[in-house]
Amino acid sequence: MSAQINKAILLLNDGTIFYGKAFGKIGTTTGELCFSTGMTGYQEVFTDPSYTGQVLIMNNVHIGNYGVNEKDKESDTVKIKGLIGRNLEEHFSRIQANGSLTDYLIQNNIVAIEGVDTRALVTHIRTKGAMNCIISSSILDVEELKKQLANCPDMNGLELASTVSTNQTYTLGNENATIKVAVLDFGIKKNILNCLVERGMYVKVFPAKTNFQTLKEFNPTGYFISNGPGDPAAMPYAIDTVKEILNDNKPMFGICLGHQLLALANGIGTFKMHHGHRGLNHPVKNIITGRCEITTQNHGFGVQPNDVKNNHQVEVTHINLNDNSIEGIRLKNKPAFSVQYHPEATPGPHDSRYLFDDFLAMMQ
Repeated sequence: MSAQINKAILLLNDGTIFYGKAFGKIGTTTGELCFSTGMTGYQEVFTDPSYTGQVLIMNNVHIGNYGVNEKDKESDTVKIKGLIGRNLEEHFSRIQANGSLTDYLIQNNIVAIEGVDTRALVTHIRTKGAMNCIISSSILDVEELKKQLANCPDMNGLELASTVSTNQTYTLGNENATIKVAVLDFGIKKNILNCLVERGMYVKVFPAKTNFQTLKEFNPTGYFISNGPGDPAAMPYAIDTVKEILNDNKPMFGICLGHQLLALANGIGTFKMHHGHRGLNHPVKNIITGRCEITTQNHGFGVQPNDVKNNHQVEVTHINLNDNSIEGIRLKNKPAFSVQYHPEATPGPHDSRYLFDDFLAMMQ
């Protein structure tokens, strides 16, 4: 909790107002409201590029109590637009921490609010659905906040992946490795790349709008399509590239946004979910093996079940046990598969890391 008490306001698009205390940077921010069910791993969550454009509610009562550490980042900067918590903590207990949460948010220009009844707020979102919001600790005039909130773009139709992708190609791993993977970066997490490199792959990471011919010049053994933010249907450039990759008939693995792009490249539509899946405790069933997994997730879009059902070249491999939504697919006529969730699981359990082994075996 902040030692210096400044008032802050959280205003939702439907007119609902929550009052609390300022934390982090003093200012105003807008974005789509979402919530994470995870109890820990907040720094990895804040730095996940898939959260770009979103204001995040953390469900755990205390956030910041173990500080921050450079090793816990999934990208170079904090990607959330704003933070909401019940108790955001300045003081921390972890001896390995490099600093406090409040300093970390200030350094990254993140506006936050604490002292909010997050259980009531999450219940509201679960009932009403995801919506835009505004947090302010510098403007306390509700009518002015409403005007500013009206200018916040809707996530539907919003292309964000190219804004968080790398600007330049780079490589990781042993350049003499027999397995080479071309990675399309739409907002990739560092630990996804780690999971590839740890399995002996040499990876080359390409900017989001790289054309297929440039990818092919690397002469990869396989292709990886990354996670990322925004509406997948607003990325025709990426859908076309995935189609060309499939025509190359080499192994392809997609995660999260990559899963949705694989679906779109095969004529399967995507849709905006009511409130999405985010957190590190979501149950998924592998219907090929019958094995159940506890998974890490972060997505607000899904693939259309009826489109998958009517597509005879695609089969479902994983389903969400909470709502039966599709969590994984594979092609029957191509060496390509994808999952909606995050098998690298940072934070989260490692139940699903076998998928990286499956990708390796497919390339071998």
